[in-house]
Order: sequence, then structure tokens, then C-alpha cells
Amino acid sequence: MSLSNSFHQPVLVTEVTALLQPEVGKRYIDATIGGGGHSQELLSRGAGVLGIDQDPAAIDYVKERDDLNHERLILVCDNFSQIDEVAKRYDFKDLDGVLFDLGVSSFQLETAERGFSLYREGPLDMRMSSTLTVTAKDLVNGLGKKELTYLFRKYSQEPKATQIAQEIVDKRRKEPITTTQQLASLVERVYRIRRGRLHPATKVFQALRMAVNDEMNSLRETLPKAWSLLKRGGRMVVISFHEGEARVVKQTFQDWIGEEKGKLVTPKPLSPSEEEKRFNIRARSAQLRCIEKII
Repeated sequence: MSLSNSFHQPVLVTEVTALLQPEVGKRYIDATIGGGGHSQELLSRGAGVLGIDQDPAAIDYVKERDDLNHERLILVCDNFSQIDEVAKRYDFKDLDGVLFDLGVSSFQLETAERGFSLYREGPLDMRMSSTLTVTAKDLVNGLGKKELTYLFRKYSQEPKATQIAQEIVDKRRKEPITTTQQLASLVERVYRIRRGRLHPATKVFQALRMAVNDEMNSLRETLPKAWSLLKRGGRMVVISFHEGEARVVKQTFQDWIGEEKGKLVTPKPLSPSEEEKRFNIRARSAQLRCIEKII
């Protein structure tokens, strides 16, 4: 698949670069390399990068980028929950930094057949990796009303979770819900009036994606593994896009601070500028947190 670099817009790239302070000889893991936007900045300043992504299409895309220094870039297709095993395999330890850019990337949103986008017709898939067996279509057509309601509330705090779940159950009695536009239109009907820039189905899509990819559990499992790979003075940067993710990151960081293992570099999470939000819709809900390892 050939995609232009305009398809990948890294979020908070200036802030990430300033916090990680890349330079010649330093080493980093980009645990969610996506289109390679953040790693590009690290590599351009002489650092070495181990890039991980569970999406083989993303890995292939980054491999084809001729504006990256591939001599200092190692690419691995795997879930970041395996970060400790991947790091061991390539002798990446005592790191200067680890970066997590959570959620769906611009790269994936622009690929209609992946089923992540509200605005492009495609199958209701939403798997980050084709090795996963359950798709969003399976959840939408297989879960009961109570289960769907719970899913939409748990993962995205959807205020109309019950009504949307009921509409899904009613719709699929007539025909299966198999495409992104079918689902997006269904949620629009529940809301009736669309307000502002945020599509009414945004939270429903987010909840399904997070459930399909088991994102919350993977994050809880991965953060301590990544922490163990940092050297003293090394930094972890996490960009989250969801309240649940943000809570996991905040609580984990607070635990390490309470154990006197780390110190917050960002007392308050950083948000994108209004200018960045205007040209990159994905940046809208981003929150960046950074912690430094002190022992």
C-alpha cells in the first residue's frame, strides 16, 4: 500500500521531541510507530529507534519511507504488550525513552477497508492486527442490548448508550449491520441533530475499537514492562485520547511517584494548540503525560 506522508500527522510532535531530548547515541522505543512521524524526529537528531506496531500495513509503510534513516531504525510487527520480549531480542535496554501514541492513527483512518473511519465506507472491522479473530461487526451483531450498552458506557461514556444499543438490536433483526456507514447513520438517527464538528457516532466507534483490540488491558500490562527498560533519567511519554486510558496512565504514574521511582515532568497533561487541532482532527482529544525515572 502506498500512502503519501500527508496521510500521517503525528500528534504533539514538537512537545514529544522536546521532552525526549533525542541526540546522537541515545536509544528509544516507539511502541506505536504508526506512520513513523514521531520516530522521524528522533532519527533526524541522531538517535536509534526500535519501532513496534501490531499493524503489518503500518510496518510496511514505514519501511518504504525514504525520508527515514533506516540504519538506526529497527521495525518489529508485534503487540506492544510484548515490548519486554522485543526489547530483549534486539538488546534494547537502559533506554533514554519510550513513547506510546495510543489509539487509532491517521494512517489507519485513511484506509477505508480497515473500518476505523466514520467518514469512509468500509467493513466493520477495526482490528489493529489481522491475527485477531473478533471484529466490530461480530460485536455489533452478536452482543445483546445490555452488553452493547455496557460496552458503550465503559469504553467511551456514550450518553445515549441504551438508545443506540436498542436501535442496533432493532436494525439487525431486519438485516446484519456490516459497514461503517450503516452504523454511523444509525447513531445519527438516534441523535437526530448533529451538533458541532464531533460526529455523533465517534464514541461508539471508539468503544468498539477499544473492545476489539483489548486496548485497556494491553496498556495496563505494558506500562510496567516499558518502565523496566528505562535507565535512570530515562523518560516515558504517553499520548492518550480517551478518559479510560488517561486514568490508567495517570494512576500508574502516581504509583511510581509514590514509590519514589519517578518524577512527573508534566504536572498537568499537555494538550495540542488550537492551531494543531484545526489541521489535525485526531489531535482534538489528545493528552500528553511524561514521567522521568529516578531510580
